[in-house]
Amino acid sequence: MKKIVIENSNLVESYEIDYIAKQSNGSVLYRAGGTAILATVTTDTNSPVNEDFLPLTVQYIEKSYATGKIPGGFVKRESKPSDFETLTSRIIDRSIRPLFPKGYQYPTVITVMVLSANRDVDLQCAALNAASAALYISDIPIKKAIRAIRIGRLDEEFVLNPTPTELDKSELDLFVSGVDDELLMIEMRVLGSNKSTKEIPIGVDVFGATPSIAELGLNYSSNELDEEKLLEALKFASTSIKSSSEELAARLQDFCKDEFEIELKEDGLKSEIVDYVDNNLIADIKSSIARMAKSERDGELKRIAKNLSKSDIAIENSWSFEEILKSIENKKREIVRSEIVDNNIRPDGRSPKEIRDIDIEVNILPNAHSSVLFTRGQTQALVVGTIGGDMDAQMFELLTDKGSSKEKFMLHYNFPGFSVGEASTIGPPGRRELGHGNLAKRAVESTIEPSFSQTIRVVSEILESNGSSSMATVCGTSLALKAASIPTTSLVAGVAMGLVSEGGKYAILTDIAGIEDHDGDMDFKIAGSKEGITAMQMDIKLGGLDFNILQEALMQAKEARLSILEKMEEAEKGIVLSEHLPTTHAFSINPGKIVDIIGQAGKTIKEIIEKFEVSIDLDRDNGEVKISGANKKKVEAAKDHIIDIAGKEDNYKKPSELYNVGDKFTGKVKKIVDFGAFVELPKGGDGLLHISKLSKQRVSKVSDIVNEGEELEVEILSINKNKVELALAEKE
Repeated sequence: MKKIVIENSNLVESYEIDYIAKQSNGSVLYRAGGTAILATVTTDTNSPVNEDFLPLTVQYIEKSYATGKIPGGFVKRESKPSDFETLTSRIIDRSIRPLFPKGYQYPTVITVMVLSANRDVDLQCAALNAASAALYISDIPIKKAIRAIRIGRLDEEFVLNPTPTELDKSELDLFVSGVDDELLMIEMRVLGSNKSTKEIPIGVDVFGATPSIAELGLNYSSNELDEEKLLEALKFASTSIKSSSEELAARLQDFCKDEFEIELKEDGLKSEIVDYVDNNLIADIKSSIARMAKSERDGELKRIAKNLSKSDIAIENSWSFEEILKSIENKKREIVRSEIVDNNIRPDGRSPKEIRDIDIEVNILPNAHSSVLFTRGQTQALVVGTIGGDMDAQMFELLTDKGSSKEKFMLHYNFPGFSVGEASTIGPPGRRELGHGNLAKRAVESTIEPSFSQTIRVVSEILESNGSSSMATVCGTSLALKAASIPTTSLVAGVAMGLVSEGGKYAILTDIAGIEDHDGDMDFKIAGSKEGITAMQMDIKLGGLDFNILQEALMQAKEARLSILEKMEEAEKGIVLSEHLPTTHAFSINPGKIVDIIGQAGKTIKEIIEKFEVSIDLDRDNGEVKISGANKKKVEAAKDHIIDIAGKEDNYKKPSELYNVGDKFTGKVKKIVDFGAFVELPKGGDGLLHISKLSKQRVSKVSDIVNEGEELEVEILSINKNKVELALAEKE
């Protein structure tokens, strides 16, 4: 076994080579902390593909035994990949794919398996670093050491490779992969919020509430990042990637296998066909380009190729349809790029900064909670919002989590074949759908008021697509939240940017269409509010990324974003709330009465739910009750019924509303227990005087110090939900 150790910031990584899985073309056992990941690369040199695509497959797999778990469900073995596994596979694929040379034709599979997992290790960074090392030492002639890093932001300072605890407190989650001084892939989102400690008052109807969230003085805002700060973070990332990539390459160099000779697939261009296309078909191709700019369908070029393949000259020279189509597609790409770079003319006639026409309709579905039909050019998204209770949340479990968690904001993106004119049936979501939905969710989630506790599901149905349906989903989702009266800080708009670089000249394109994405050099999606950026995703098809070009692209995207937001603000003004929007009441009762609301074996609460057609969430700790239903009168009736059961204590207030930390008063000892004494509070309720607070000396029995009925001078130490902690007041 050969082993190298790399130290980078607070991360120590080891790579064990020629240790396990030695039948693969390249394998590495990666370790960091208590995490162990096996990455293997296998390729089939005997079965090169004929099709014009890179035959690369990446699979990231988490094993339940990695954290001492047995898979849940009826079948006790790993099966369908989780969303996290799918998204991580995409991250690895998008980072590694640009390294393969054009014409690479050998089926290649990269498999990354998590064998042991520790919560202190970033599994996505670790997985990509392991896959990169396995590829580097393999006999595939690709010698680029990709590095992945994550950057957080704490107290206005960027943090390299933050721990999960630090990331929980961070305002930024920036994932960057690159090699040497080249950035390959970027994913960014803002986290957390800036929010006052004031809560929504009990009893306020949060849907269409009067007074509004702003009038209630909640003072909530999300942590948008401005363009200059984002550039600063990316430069910070680039510096770290360059040094660690160079170190890893140097350390792995001695362990590389002998490379096999690869034959790159020829481009399939015949000079005589290229000449014929140049001399006879330019006008037809340009006309087709104009039509292709309105659709992602590729039938236009095939029509031209089919006609030529039936001509006398093609038959005489034995030109195949595939050879002709290849030459026509190559000429199309040349024309598209040269027109953009040399003449600033895009396939549909727009200037580089021009956005396609936008049309927005709100609440067009009468029985939905909210709906938005967002159309930009030939891209159309129907975004539908639904509000549910706590039981409607999606249960999920991450590998390193001890238990299950609840996802209370879900965004599901669907891309049916008819949206691009394909005759295909609708099936389960694939990697593309999950990736696009995840990007849109990351863009909008930080703007939702944290104290909004209902479950939200947003579904984006792509009805027509020609360029960046994910960014149309961002715009539609932000408006759908507003149309459902869900409290958010601001509207969020998204726009897809492109880049064409040729012969030392370049053009940055706003709101790219499908043809520009296909023939361009960069896919750059950015979303944000008027205040700044909330999410970004970038895949770079070029080599290195010039930061001056990136800065220009960011500022051009900002200009477009503000323009789209203006149209969204106009649409927001016309929102009429759906009559089917559920009503929710939140109020508090005495926590001791919760058991009466539930009843024996849950009988009472079931009767309330059935009688008033509502859903009810109860918090045993603080006595909070949340009632939701489609009929406002029934919700109010259910509230009154619960208050009757609780003894008409609708004026019950939480201890946090009655007392403050530091308050001093005289209280009577009501009850003595082994761990302390419960003291009656002057405005109602009890506080705990813990045994450790009775004396500076060790106390064996509480009754040695105090007796029931005795009056004591006490002080409030803390208030946590319904629990008040007391201490003996110091005598002045």
